Amino acid sequence: MSAGSVIKDVRVVGLGKVGELVATLLVDTGFTVTAYDARARADLPFPTKTLDVSRPEALRAALDGADAVVSCLPYTLNLGVAEAAYDTGLHYFDLTEDVPTTRRVMELAAASADVVWAPQCGLAPGLIGIIGSSLTTRFSDIRSIELKVGALPRHPTGLLGYAFNWSAEGVVNEYLNDCEVLRGGHRQMVPAMTEHEKVVIGGIELEASLTSGGLGTMCQTFEGRAQRLDYKTMRYPGHFELMRFFFDELGLRNRRELAGELLVDAKPPVDDDVVYLHAAVEGKRDGALFRENYVRAYQPLEINGRVWRAISWTTAASVAAVVELVADGRLPAHGFIQQEDIAFHDLLTTRNGARFAELGRI
Repeated sequence: MSAGSVIKDVRVVGLGKVGELVATLLVDTGFTVTAYDARARADLPFPTKTLDVSRPEALRAALDGADAVVSCLPYTLNLGVAEAAYDTGLHYFDLTEDVPTTRRVMELAAASADVVWAPQCGLAPGLIGIIGSSLTTRFSDIRSIELKVGALPRHPTGLLGYAFNWSAEGVVNEYLNDCEVLRGGHRQMVPAMTEHEKVVIGGIELEASLTSGGLGTMCQTFEGRAQRLDYKTMRYPGHFELMRFFFDELGLRNRRELAGELLVDAKPPVDDDVVYLHAAVEGKRDGALFRENYVRAYQPLEINGRVWRAISWTTAASVAAVVELVADGRLPAHGFIQQEDIAFHDLLTTRNGARFAELGRI
């Protein structure tokens, strides 16, 4: 592996809704990329190989000789890649929102401090935490940090008003797992799909409820510094009431795989999506109480002649920008990187992060 924080050769594992674009963006940025997927791909402008990630020896062989790996797999498969990165001494990046997965990555980071471990590099956790924590630097006392993300169809139909452009397993996890929050300055766990509120962005009425995983490590970081901190998912009005009926009244809370299958079958992916970001910090600034908001609405984007869904390019650009920051030496060369330790203004100066500065203004 290259010395220090130098990253030149990157392996991307998983060529799904986001992985293909992650590899594309990294190639455009100047990295040498080889991508791996369970199925053969001969239609991409970078080398691709097939890989069965359930075979640890094959996974280690695929990573051999690289400087870094970006896992774009479902959260259930990330740990295998992380373990292989540990065995082969690679910098590690992923997009997971799964809390147990991140805890294990933190354990690996503690045992292998000579490389970077940067999980949770997507939107939530990821970009929204970078934005929220960067807002706090302008406050002397923090009363609340409110983070919200909504990945939605621009033209919703039906009562749910939704389309599964993201992992069904991940969405079900977020809706059902308890959520870590700060209340009164202390960490606590509260049920998902609670603390409902109305949100209006650019004249579009939305609703928001607590969901799990979106804060990453922020509760630990801001405990004792902020009185209140939470992450909520935004949906069109009426969505969460129907989801509570689906999981509780129909008894699907304990049948998560079936729940995911039913939901994707009912609401398949669409190309005309929008990603809403809403970060707000309240507290004391210059001795007076103040609230600062950062609100964006990202639309599908053409990259290299192809239009990518908003959820795909925003997620891919987030992780690619973090890889750039590590490669350029603007983030630590080793150890566990929390998303909230990344300065938003630094991310905006990268080739991939610059898109967030240029686009999405309401």
